[in-house]
Amino acid sequence: QIMAWMMDEFETINASHLPGVITGTPLPLGGSEGRGDATARGGIYCMREAAKVLGMNVRGATMAIQGYGNAGSFAHKLAVELLGVKVVAVSDSKGGIFNPEGLDPAQVAAFKDETGSVVGFPGTRSITNEELLELDVDILVPAALEGVITEKNAGNIKARIVAELANGPTTPEADDILYRNGVYVIPDFLCNAGGVTVSYFEQVQNAYNFYWPLEEVHQRLDQKMTSAFHAVHDMAQKHKVNNRMGAYLVAVARVAEAVRLRGWA
Repeated sequence: QIMAWMMDEFETINASHLPGVITGTPLPLGGSEGRGDATARGGIYCMREAAKVLGMNVRGATMAIQGYGNAGSFAHKLAVELLGVKVVAVSDSKGGIFNPEGLDPAQVAAFKDETGSVVGFPGTRSITNEELLELDVDILVPAALEGVITEKNAGNIKARIVAELANGPTTPEADDILYRNGVYVIPDFLCNAGGVTVSYFEQVQNAYNFYWPLEEVHQRLDQKMTSAFHAVHDMAQKHKVNNRMGAYLVAVARVAEAVRLRGWA
């Protein structure tokens, strides 16, 4: 709604119809299908590809998710639906819950909507946010705060994959420790790029006034995220660096190529 108001004010000032000037608007005003779960969905596609390159079977793999807002709750839902993952722990700002048999995403979401927190969900054991990070799971998804994986706890991370849906959840010092320990980190500006990618799709659709069905948005997002993942993974493997550095190298190489093609250097 707020984005709709901002778009309307901009159009009023400019006396022109410009729906693509702002993304995240409601569907009747030029919004895109698939924007709601796009951040989590893009991350799920990356996790799927990470499992492939690691030779890891995700069906039945265990996952813990720190944070149960938009990204975390949709990650829970999509991990179960798309990957067949067993989510054994989730948390929010008030604490976390754990059940080794798995947590039903619809039931947990309904409980949080009703009570304001996941804490106290029936049939679970209460854990702290700090304990959740160090659980013996296959995939760890920090989807809340920055700086939660530090040099103090990085050595205790047992997950094989860390998928950063939050912005900056891992400090540089922790990054080095995780890399040395063989933990496969999908860096935030790759893992959580699904949201801004679908915002870009929204701008594209508005530019030529033709709107894609939900299935096409999902298919195009899958293509973008899969391509981006492998560009980063391949670069990191080529230069024997961690994935965050691999992503930086991909970005710098693209800028350098553009500069060369323009004749600036």
